Amino acid sequence: MPRPWKPSPTIKLSLATHVAAGLGLLAAPTAWPWALGAVALNQLILSGAGLLPRSDLLGPNLNRLPAASAQRREMALTIDDGPDPEITPRVLDQLDAAGATASFFCIGRRARQYPAICREIVARGHSVENHSDAHSSLFATFGPRRMRADISAGQATLADITGQAPRFFRPTAGLRNPFLEPVLAGLDLRLASWTRRSYDTRNGNPQRVFARLTDNLGPGDILLLHDGNAARTADGQAVILAVLPRLLAAIDLARLTPVTLPTALT
Repeated sequence: MPRPWKPSPTIKLSLATHVAAGLGLLAAPTAWPWALGAVALNQLILSGAGLLPRSDLLGPNLNRLPAASAQRREMALTIDDGPDPEITPRVLDQLDAAGATASFFCIGRRARQYPAICREIVARGHSVENHSDAHSSLFATFGPRRMRADISAGQATLADITGQAPRFFRPTAGLRNPFLEPVLAGLDLRLASWTRRSYDTRNGNPQRVFARLTDNLGPGDILLLHDGNAARTADGQAVILAVLPRLLAAIDLARLTPVTLPTALT
């Protein structure tokens, strides 16, 4: 069932700015430069907010686990851009060895290529979440109709393959526009970002990736890694495979429990 869309204060201010600019033009047509300037400034603010993946200016954004979850010393590993036939099964084995669970943000078109891997993710106790159908680099420029079609296609694919409808959505690179939250509300999905990211699609240095993820690591953190589009180490290994065992050991040493996003919200 869809959930109600509640405009954020930023969106309310934006709507008010447009209304005020329109009324101002009716009352004083010669003041059009001021009205145009106000609308342009407003659009600049909205565009800037969409470029901040952890921002909640455009609507609710899960960038940390809820307080109750943090009190239980839980944290979340989120793994994007899969499934990958080479890397994802090995990531699953590493998680199994540590007794840890994670949330995999899967791309719809890749899930259709490798449905068995998606089913294996769920069978091993992890969650599969929605990372769009096409993973377009232009996602943040989509209008509401195209955005809804892309997210819905990914949702239908992942629900059909795994038997479980994703509860969370993450856009490409976390970038978005004001249309996203109304679309997600209509699909009963929640936006999820992260507390810190590893940049492991660009940096193949395991030590630097590990340092980014463990800097001030604590309860409630949401970490971002990639099994798809993973950078490679100097010896050609996907950097997530080089980092994850050490990361899981650091999480255990800090007395933290990795959980899936749905588990954290129960």
